[in-house]
Amino acid sequence: MQTALILTDGKAGHENQSKAFVRALGLDSAVAKVVFKSKFHKALSYLFDFFGLYAGWLFTVTDVPQAYSVVVGTGSGVFYAVKVMAKRAGVKSSVILYPRGYNLKTFDCILAPVFDRPKKLDNVVEIPANLVAADQHYYDEGVRAFKERHEPKKRAVAVIVGGPNKCSAMTPEWMKKELDRIFSSNADCEFWVTTSRRTPKDVEAVVESYPFEYKLIFSRDHFNPIPAFVELADRLYVSAESTGMLSEACTFGRAEVFALDNLKKGRHKFRAFIDHLREGGYIEARGKINLSEEIARAKKLLNLIC
Repeated sequence: MQTALILTDGKAGHENQSKAFVRALGLDSAVAKVVFKSKFHKALSYLFDFFGLYAGWLFTVTDVPQAYSVVVGTGSGVFYAVKVMAKRAGVKSSVILYPRGYNLKTFDCILAPVFDRPKKLDNVVEIPANLVAADQHYYDEGVRAFKERHEPKKRAVAVIVGGPNKCSAMTPEWMKKELDRIFSSNADCEFWVTTSRRTPKDVEAVVESYPFEYKLIFSRDHFNPIPAFVELADRLYVSAESTGMLSEACTFGRAEVFALDNLKKGRHKFRAFIDHLREGGYIEARGKINLSEEIARAKKLLNLIC
């Protein structure tokens, strides 16, 4: 089987999207870590790319296999390195997320989220959400582990609480209002919740005060119930800044998905992300994302099928 070289910046969310893409392409993978030598060297990469210069000395890369048939990477920390390593080996290059600032036309394939409003180019494949590195075995194991802790008795409503970022806020008052609405609008259900490492302590305290049948407070317990939530819940509420969790919920399982709107006012990529999911019938609905057409197009761009 052909091997894809995955270049990673060390961020799990980026690396997992690359792995999900390579799995969808049907390739084996080898992972190599990329680090720019400094912020100045990263800044130089934009200039060098503009002039078509591919300088491997701007970054370090470790654990590169002897042979690979395509180079894949996610995020600005690896975009330039993907081009360099592909040129060095004479193979195709593919990146995930929109490589703004680099020459788009010299990537062989770009998987760009639609909310980034990518240019309409022949090598750009638009996708509605993040790629998710999971399969049915992952969910089956997650359900098994969850049922060792809690055996569902009736239809379940699950809540996934993230945390604030530059485009979102999360306050105890907001959390109380959202939980009151969830509990009042889902009669004859049992309720599950998980917080995350990003959830503020005062928001966790509000979550703690509600009568959930299953409750995981991340600051005290790092078990991951999300695979079971995705697979088993009839309704799934996710804080709107949690793009990875929303992507997973809109791709797998059977739940009707809702975004708990904690986003700040104004136009930003998180708002655009939610709007596109709603328009596509993936939130406030039971539609599930199917990327088979997008993956088929990517394969053609990378010469992986005739």
